[in-house]
Amino acid sequence: MTITVGDRIPDVSLKIMGAEGPQAVSTSELLAGKRVVLFAVPGAFTPGCSRAHLPGYVVHVDDIKAKGIDEVICTSVNDAFVMSAWGTAQNAEHITMLADGNGELAQALGLTMDGSGFGLGQRSKRYAMVVNDGVVELLNVDDSGAIEKSSAETILAAL
Repeated sequence: MTITVGDRIPDVSLKIMGAEGPQAVSTSELLAGKRVVLFAVPGAFTPGCSRAHLPGYVVHVDDIKAKGIDEVICTSVNDAFVMSAWGTAQNAEHITMLADGNGELAQALGLTMDGSGFGLGQRSKRYAMVVNDGVVELLNVDDSGAIEKSSAETILAAL
């Protein structure tokens, strides 16, 4: 079942790169008491994600935060090393790069896609949501291949 507006984000343990390597972080801990934009990409370093999706958030992160957002979080079914390297390569130091290495968050949200045809296996669909203290306020899921509903510009306009 796909998560919907008004639902609470399931509590899942994910990884974030810390000073001493990957560190576990739970979604309930990460989202508690904050209003965040959480967006997902099918894969770090992939063309659409690297040329359009993440760069839009890098450009607009300050504008998004000015609209009452405490944190902007990017997640993908990649490990913490890849997410950290991708964030560095994209100058995304003001965006939290969250690794969903086993796809547990994508599965728990009901937002998976089959990328086997591209050698990617099970991945996250491309989406963006506004989450307030763990509860979904807005959910935009893109159709396959599109970067429209989940773009930084669309989310900024919705805020």
